[in-house]
Amino acid sequence: MTGSEAPHRLPTAAKVNLAALAILAAALVVHLWPEWSHDADLSHGFLAPVACGLLVYLCLHPGARGTLPGRAAAILTGSFGAAALAGLWTAGLFAVTLDWTSPLVDFTLACSFALLGFGAIAAFADRRVALVPFSWACLAAAALWPLCSPIPPGTYSRLTSALQLWVSGSVMRTLGLLGVAAHREGNIIELARGTVGIEEACSGVRSLISCVFAGVLFSAALTRKPWARVLIIAVSAPLALAMNFVRSLTLTLLVNGGVHIEGAWHDATGYSVLAVTAAILVWLAVALDRGSPAGATAGRAGPLPRAGPGTGRIPASQAVLLCVLAAAAATLVFFTASTGSPAPSDAAAPDLMAILPTSAPGWSVQATPGLYRFAGTLRTDHLAQRTYRREAAGGREQVDLYLAYWAPGQASVGLVESHTPDACWPGSGWTAKPVPDSRVALEAGGSRLPWAQYRLFENDGYPQYVWFWEIYDGRSIEIGDPFSLKAHLRVALRYGFRRSGEQVFIRISGNRPWDEISREPFVREFLERARSLGLR
Repeated sequence: MTGSEAPHRLPTAAKVNLAALAILAAALVVHLWPEWSHDADLSHGFLAPVACGLLVYLCLHPGARGTLPGRAAAILTGSFGAAALAGLWTAGLFAVTLDWTSPLVDFTLACSFALLGFGAIAAFADRRVALVPFSWACLAAAALWPLCSPIPPGTYSRLTSALQLWVSGSVMRTLGLLGVAAHREGNIIELARGTVGIEEACSGVRSLISCVFAGVLFSAALTRKPWARVLIIAVSAPLALAMNFVRSLTLTLLVNGGVHIEGAWHDATGYSVLAVTAAILVWLAVALDRGSPAGATAGRAGPLPRAGPGTGRIPASQAVLLCVLAAAAATLVFFTASTGSPAPSDAAAPDLMAILPTSAPGWSVQATPGLYRFAGTLRTDHLAQRTYRREAAGGREQVDLYLAYWAPGQASVGLVESHTPDACWPGSGWTAKPVPDSRVALEAGGSRLPWAQYRLFENDGYPQYVWFWEIYDGRSIEIGDPFSLKAHLRVALRYGFRRSGEQVFIRISGNRPWDEISREPFVREFLERARSLGLR
């Protein structure tokens, strides 16, 4: 074509890379869809594919301003690609340790895909490709994905706990200023006409994540000034917390007025807060963008780069991206094969109920009802627990004996470790208390037991001393912190690919210290029987 620009055509490698990225994005959507469907905190995830596609569409075919030199594009693609592969391997190790459905795996996969997206944007911003600019408006499309994935359990637990206490404390202080009589116990506010509990769902996590998601989206789609974009994102989290406080205060005042807030009032205020928060962010973004020069977002100044004499060769950035995508695909295949469903075991499961003493003189004995509702979470049907109670001179005494069993190949070591009392009990109202040593040497009846994990919990002043062991392949193993990423990776490297051993979880808990509990004949009988499970 003489006297005009050459037609803008993508190299074949770029087309292959686009197809591979689309497949990976679709796979991530399918993987996260169940979380978006069942977790109200992540319901905004349904907007992620649309928002991502919209931001990329708005950035298509930039001018020379938004493109990168070939060398810079290749370096950025390789750097982000290496980081994405490291994240993908980490996610794979977590999947081997825990399971592909673990929130930790979901979050790591989303972060890995975001890094891969950053690298892909650099490759497509190469001047020899010039499909999109390397700008915030385009990078935000990739940055949205981690905001649509579950928060790692440890972070989520600490965040919700902190927000619950902050919201309930702020509401109490405001009630005092308004002259409303109220009493607070933890996250529970007692009023003259009712009680309000600032539960996890009302802590503000939902509005916080959704608002930050909206802030990133609006900063890319509606503003073009860098300082305005930073301000939109920075103000999104405080705005979400402030609006959730307004909602909690409103519901508290309604309860104080005798209104039943369950159902319609509770849901209506929740959706209203999200809508108003989003509207405020849109208004702020539009207001801050006034006076910006048209076309600044896409960077369309200057003509499209003309196809040069070297266009017959694959651009280096696209070659690097192609290698990264091939390595990512191989990684996913490897870890998927490593975490496939094991062949069913023919080994007979031990009779767990037979190991728990059926009677104890002076104690009432009761099997725990409804224990099998946890079978899906724990990935086993072999669960048993009995509770022993009696009235003594010092008050009521209580002891729980609990067993869980996994056949060879049924669960990974990490999956069992992720459901220790540290991870499960706080969600049911128990508060962990500090102990001098979390790993203790115990004796019963003159016999020394394997090293046990020791915890102390409390619920409304009622103590619960807890000792537990995890048995793998007939021997007791050390249990790590279920909230520690380092501990999970250590388990993955040591046990992750070894699923051939059967596993048993043993727990003894009660409202008396070990010196008193271990004297009871039924506890000694239980420990003697548990030797057959590997407690020796």
